[in-house]
Amino acid sequence: QVQLVESGGGLVQAGWSLRLSCAASGITFSINAFGWSRQAPGRQRELVASITMSGTTDYQDSVKGRFTISRDNAKNMVYLQMSDLKPEDTAVYYCGTKHYWGQGTQVTVSS
Repeated sequence: QVQLVESGGGLVQAGWSLRLSCAASGITFSINAFGWSRQAPGRQRELVASITMSGTTDYQDSVKGRFTISRDNAKNMVYLQMSDLKPEDTAVYYCGTKHYWGQGTQVTVSS
């Protein structure tokens, strides 16, 4: 059974940083690409960062230079380091693969 469990969300002020974590189980972690997506109220879910099995990363333009996705194959963990957070980053953040997504963790950024 595949499980992706996100953690690390919370309420922060604009300009602060947060690191989201995603614990994966039930899959062959090292051969999977992973992504972080987010969904704000009233908006469609959008992919903000992705990382291939070889470690190549890609980012949505709005988070380039502020967010960093990384993976630890030894721990079956995926991370999203978010810095200089803005109120528009407020959303539920999800970790996932092509076929599976977690339940999400709420990030709220106050101005």
